[in-house]
Amino acid sequence: MTYLKPLFRHPKLPKNKLGYTLKEYEGSISTLCAGCGHDSISATIVQACYELDIEPHLVAKISGIGCSSKTPAYFLGNSHGFNSVHGRMPSVATGANMANKNLVYFGVSGGGEPTGDVDTASIGMGQFVHAIRRNLNMVYIVMNNGCYGLTKGQDSATADVGSKSKAGSINPFQPVDLASLAVELGATFVAQSFSGDKQQLVPLIKAGIQHKGLAFINVMSPCVTFNNNPGSTKSYDYVREHMQATGTLDFVPEEKPIHAEYEEGTGTAVSLHDGSEMKLHKLAPDWDPEDRVSAANAIQQARLKDEILTGLLYINTEYGDLHDIIDTSDTPLNTMKENTLCPGTEKLDTINAGFR
Repeated sequence: MTYLKPLFRHPKLPKNKLGYTLKEYEGSISTLCAGCGHDSISATIVQACYELDIEPHLVAKISGIGCSSKTPAYFLGNSHGFNSVHGRMPSVATGANMANKNLVYFGVSGGGEPTGDVDTASIGMGQFVHAIRRNLNMVYIVMNNGCYGLTKGQDSATADVGSKSKAGSINPFQPVDLASLAVELGATFVAQSFSGDKQQLVPLIKAGIQHKGLAFINVMSPCVTFNNNPGSTKSYDYVREHMQATGTLDFVPEEKPIHAEYEEGTGTAVSLHDGSEMKLHKLAPDWDPEDRVSAANAIQQARLKDEILTGLLYINTEYGDLHDIIDTSDTPLNTMKENTLCPGTEKLDTINAGFR
């Protein structure tokens, strides 16, 4: 089996200003479950970079571990990539950004599997907070599925109170609302969307790329594998418990991606693979994304109605990014010569004298 896509392309495929087709922004073949919302998010990143005429080799993708953190392999195959460890994606992204600020940075996390609530809402919460505080220039995308997809679907920190897990347990805990938290912490760009709403998500990612500072986008991305009814005799758990075999096998049924298109200022209910519904509501066209207090209130009002507010929730264009805040050199550090980075003892003594 190969994970490489065939190079053959139709000779008349449309090209952007750089002369690249959309296919040249893709990565390897996805190994995620068929119908996974994460693949839809990868497709929107591909579309956004293609439409913005971004050179793939000028993009860096940083992720952690898990379903969502596998996705950088599936988009922009000719860009830079680094899989880090649980919760430490922002630190690695910070180091890379400090060394070369001329790249476009994507930080990919999740909302449930062991890179989402672990990377962002659990073990990585401190990293998330300080990435926002420093206003690191990157697009921070959370693929939020509300469960631990790699470890059989346990509730994650973003699972809503009262939600039922694959095992049948009811989640008694309030969720970590990442969008509200980002607004409260002072993030300069906060958006929320649904993996099946390409029409909304592509512009949000394009805006995030062009925003100077941390652009946080929380994307609801349902897990197709763990939406099955735990009480069913056809469920994976039931079959495992009642089969007699030399080994245990999993079969993930093929599902179609979920899509939703609806007008601004309106809401819609999206049916998930297990028959449950997710309520979405788009911001009205006259929404003021620069009003931080209104953004925080609107998110909470939507939660009271069991709705997920989507669109650009908040933006602040007046606050500089990390390089502005600490006044770094205009020249990327990774392009400097040794005598510039290490000017010698005499220069060091002069610098130290300034602190006395």
